[in-house]
Amino acid sequence: MSHKVDILSIGDVVTDAFIKLLPHEASVEHPDSHHPLLCMTFGTKVPFEKATVINGVGNSPNAAVCFALLGLNSSLYANIGDDKVGDDILLSLNSRKVSTEFVFINKGMSSNYHYVLSYGADRTILIKHEAYPYHWPQISSSKKPRWIYLSSIGEKAKHIHEHISSYLEQNPDVKLAFQPGTFQIREGVNKLRRIYQKTEIFAVNLEEAQTVTGSDSTDVTKLIRMLHDLGPKIVVVTDGPKGSYASDGATIYSMRNYPDPKKPFDRTGCGDAYTSTFVAAISSGENIQTALRWAPINPMSVVQQLGAQAGLLPKQKLLNLLARAPHDYQPKEIIKL
Repeated sequence: MSHKVDILSIGDVVTDAFIKLLPHEASVEHPDSHHPLLCMTFGTKVPFEKATVINGVGNSPNAAVCFALLGLNSSLYANIGDDKVGDDILLSLNSRKVSTEFVFINKGMSSNYHYVLSYGADRTILIKHEAYPYHWPQISSSKKPRWIYLSSIGEKAKHIHEHISSYLEQNPDVKLAFQPGTFQIREGVNKLRRIYQKTEIFAVNLEEAQTVTGSDSTDVTKLIRMLHDLGPKIVVVTDGPKGSYASDGATIYSMRNYPDPKKPFDRTGCGDAYTSTFVAAISSGENIQTALRWAPINPMSVVQQLGAQAGLLPKQKLLNLLARAPHDYQPKEIIKL
């Protein structure tokens, strides 16, 4: 059967209002601690540099846009309200060639709207997920996806994980990529065991890998083994400036980052860009080593612009940058499992 949808991304869609703070109007206290604090004067008016509104973003929408740019038929399952924000979200997604057939409009509800306090290259996001009913869509055989990409979704969507698990069990030819969001990580492995067991590609950063496994180890090979034990066939762990790691269950590879052309401007969406590019490569038939070479290029481009989507690259531009990569831009085999 020919699939009309290559990848169906599942997760919450939001509009982000970026508020760029002035360097002298804020400060970071305890910068080297696990929870540094962004500080501003309390109980007064705080000037800011500028505000920029970006529609149709979020872990899964960012991935959906990345997939479309890399030549895949991309569709999004999400919920919005029947408001101007929701209209703008649909316009933005459609303009990026993401199908919105499975985006549900909820009467009398608001669309997700987040505020991003941008300070230097980092950001603090004030979030609120609206309590949508989250109905699993009816997917006809002609719209059956080859892949499902599951990422951040609100706490009110707990039950949707059971629907996804059942759909994957009934359609074993559909593969799952899982980049868990904050709520999904907090839920713990036991409550999402069926999801983990059906996962083809699982992607987290090092700190998230520790939380998921319950281990405080910084030994990436140990963490990857523990993640494989939960069910995923391919495990990806990113580690910021140190690069990334991926395992197919037989071999663990390490990969350096693609060199930055200049200092990062905004790190929003860096992880989404990496994971979705990796998944796009695998779903396009590339092997794990090629996926590791593709994946760091989009984050390098994304951090040079504001927001998670402006820097995402079309496939040919990505391949052009790959062709110009340094000679040592290659995955290294670090251990056989």
